[in-house]
Amino acid sequence: MKQGDLVTRRSYGGDILFRIQDILMQQAVLRGVDYRLLADAPIQDLTTAAQFDPYQYAGSLKPTWMDSMRRTQILTATAPLQEGVNASAAEDAAQGYFEMPGKVLHLDGDPAYLRKCMSLYGELRVPVEGFYVAEADMADVLYRMLPQIRPDIVVITGHDAILKGKRNGDISQLSSYKNSHNFVNAVRVARQYEKNKDTLTVIAGACQSHFEALLQAGANYASSPARVLIHAFDPLCVAAKVSFTSIKETVNMVDVIRLTHSGLEGMGGIESRGSYRRGVPIVQKNIPVKAP
Repeated sequence: MKQGDLVTRRSYGGDILFRIQDILMQQAVLRGVDYRLLADAPIQDLTTAAQFDPYQYAGSLKPTWMDSMRRTQILTATAPLQEGVNASAAEDAAQGYFEMPGKVLHLDGDPAYLRKCMSLYGELRVPVEGFYVAEADMADVLYRMLPQIRPDIVVITGHDAILKGKRNGDISQLSSYKNSHNFVNAVRVARQYEKNKDTLTVIAGACQSHFEALLQAGANYASSPARVLIHAFDPLCVAAKVSFTSIKETVNMVDVIRLTHSGLEGMGGIESRGSYRRGVPIVQKNIPVKAP
């Protein structure tokens, strides 16, 4: 076995697929392919799995919500313009309007997951700017980036976990988590920048994160209500749904959470409006400007 190999752990019944990030002595540092999970295990506990490109989203847990998300976006893009437009204008508008899905700023504490997410954002036509940022630095980076990028949606994710020795203790304390306090600090910065939860949608957390603390800090959606592992794409799934939900509508919380792999055990949130806008007419490009 070597760095980059895909493996499973015998002691856990091969339940999760990992990529070997590093080997130190006879101990392997493992990174989940589908789940936002960092772990370690003895080399002798590992079993080699079928090899594929772990940077592509078609992993062992191919997102089942992809077709549903595409249908939602097609319906959004083909729905007629009605409110505030007279009949003749509506007919003209139907011939061509432009779309403005909500823009996403995605901060990820894992460069491999970020690369996979950016590929999937592109497939789903979600406008996004993504950056690999260590969880401890996310608050400072957001403070600088938010005024520059001015997103409609912020995703704050990476790695998290309940610390060893704390699993049977008081999990209501932020000190019991690896990175929840860093995510909370980043959410607070986002809310200092924009207090209105319908103007800036904040999606925060990773595996086993402190769900209640993230919501109290100002997140619209967060993980993990049942302190379970979440799929690498769960925060992206919520962001894409918000991006393509009209600003006139409230995102159906149950529907959007059902699109995620981890469901209501892994993601939760509060009522929030969408960020999708349409406009008319389509501006023709490359029109020569005549001198007066």
